[in-house]
Amino acid sequence: MRIGYLGPKATFTEAAVAALFPSEPREPYDTIPDCIDAVAVGEIAAAVVPLENALEGSVNLTLDYLIHEQPLPIIGEIVVPIEQHLMVHPYYAPHWREIKEVYSHSHAIAQCRKFLHTVLKGAKQVPMTSTSAAAKFVSEHPHLPVAAIANRLAAREYGLTIVQENIHDYDYNHTRFIVVSRSGQPLSPDSPLYAGDKTTVVVMLPQDQPGALHQVLSAFAWRRLNLTKIESRPAKTGLGNYFFIIDIDAPMDDVLIPGAIAEIEALGCTVQLLGSYPYYFV
Repeated sequence: MRIGYLGPKATFTEAAVAALFPSEPREPYDTIPDCIDAVAVGEIAAAVVPLENALEGSVNLTLDYLIHEQPLPIIGEIVVPIEQHLMVHPYYAPHWREIKEVYSHSHAIAQCRKFLHTVLKGAKQVPMTSTSAAAKFVSEHPHLPVAAIANRLAAREYGLTIVQENIHDYDYNHTRFIVVSRSGQPLSPDSPLYAGDKTTVVVMLPQDQPGALHQVLSAFAWRRLNLTKIESRPAKTGLGNYFFIIDIDAPMDDVLIPGAIAEIEALGCTVQLLGSYPYYFV
């Protein structure tokens, strides 16, 4: 089956796809909506899109598009470490300290501030549409004193030499990617990367009901269901209206989670199941 992902090639999203689907053909798409729409119309079997970064926070476009536009089920999640490396064309590798310009995505540049300030102080920082695009630019200009900040996949894809590894400021930077598919069939846990299962629901509270969120959380608490994340997003129905995205650290069962959902609905809330699926760590 063909797997779509947020392109271009050799980004961290493709690294996530390669880890989960090493033998499946991959197809890059320009935007997150393009990826999700391609799944919805059957152009591809599944899509991998970013959901959250440890430093930058949630990818709101992914959340909003799944909830408001294309409610496809989540069938898996993978967490990928974001490791940034400084790379140059092999021709310029012996002279990399003479670099005058550094190209990368603005987020990657921000994640490497300390290195750029201390080691390449004075080098111009040039934002690009992606880390992969930066690597491609450097590969096409072998005689310019320029470098890219990108991952190992980009270095291999564009034939660049990594001259400084792991130049990011924070070692704990990771990105969560989700897999969506029309089938709704969760991915197999039969993988060395498998780390557990979770269930994600969206809860819309009734208007003007004091303590409603507390009652929702209580439905999980007394059942000893651990919540790994709760996040509010605008409902797009008026100022002050929000829904809550809740991650439950457990797979869907026959008793506990259905019971919690039934109790929450009895409070007058609307509950939407986004998926119950395995998650993986690279």
